[in-house]
Amino acid sequence: MKKNTSSILLTLLLHIGLCLHTPLQAQTDTQDFNFDPEKISKEEKELLLLPVHFAEDISLERILLYDKYTLKDTYTYNKTRRQIQWAQIRSKLALVENMQEGSFQWGVLQNYKNLKGKAPHPKNPRIEGKKVFDSLGIERYQAIPLYEEEDLEQPLLYARDGWIAINKGLENDYYRVYPLELEREFLVPRTYFKPLPDTVSFHHAIFIDRKRQYIVTLERIKPLQWAIRSVNPSTTGRNKPPYSQETPIGMFLLQGKKEKMSYLKDGSHTEIAGFAPYACRFSGGAYVHGVPSVRPKESITEYSSSLGTRPLSHMCVRTPSSHALFIFKWAPWERTIIFVIE
Repeated sequence: MKKNTSSILLTLLLHIGLCLHTPLQAQTDTQDFNFDPEKISKEEKELLLLPVHFAEDISLERILLYDKYTLKDTYTYNKTRRQIQWAQIRSKLALVENMQEGSFQWGVLQNYKNLKGKAPHPKNPRIEGKKVFDSLGIERYQAIPLYEEEDLEQPLLYARDGWIAINKGLENDYYRVYPLELEREFLVPRTYFKPLPDTVSFHHAIFIDRKRQYIVTLERIKPLQWAIRSVNPSTTGRNKPPYSQETPIGMFLLQGKKEKMSYLKDGSHTEIAGFAPYACRFSGGAYVHGVPSVRPKESITEYSSSLGTRPLSHMCVRTPSSHALFIFKWAPWERTIIFVIE
């Protein structure tokens, strides 16, 4: 009975007006699922002993903990009207609420800098020069191989570093996982998956809008009630090969922090170009951090007029340095969910 309940809840929480990226079903990055609670069968309702929450159930209140450079709900950039996407934010917070209602065990898929091992070539790869991509466009570098049960010789797809997945248990040397971004079950070698403690809860969320160039932080103050802690301009990654790429869309876990992150000059493996302060890593080499300081400058740069304009970074998310410091102190490691939306 418990297994059936968890299975039904899982199906429901993934289909309640969410904007999850679901490339296996050829969905676009911003397509919504239209979930109709009236279509739940009587049997399913009886099995579903846990509540299922919807976007309209989420209450938001501005209780700012950081109040510099704050954006209004509607603002103008370059004669274009931009709006904070509160409806989309509520939908994803409903997912976070539902994640915490069930008896699921969670984990994170990891392969930062290929430290867990270079993923094997996938089925139906796309090759561009020296780069290898799976059929969904995820690059091999820093990827996690995802296998079907009937074929453990070659992965079907890749997962991105930092994706959150349901942990369905360890079987020999493979974890059976359910990545929320793909909405189906896979086997992954145990070295690429880190189970989170049974007691884990997610009360901190960061939203990055790469189309409108803002960043919002929120904190769960009680069930269904979230406090808006900051609303600020940001700058995301731009698509300019070979050194710059877009900040990846999706749902990630905050995986690490660096108070001072040095970065290299384009094309060099050794020459340091500068540093970025208060960096929080969420996927591969993608961090949320303060404004970079270029050598020979050694002090922190607080602000840049490019913030909140258009994508300009290599892949990271820039924000005012004092705001990056706030996030660095406020957001707990492996307990904060980062959503990159459009």
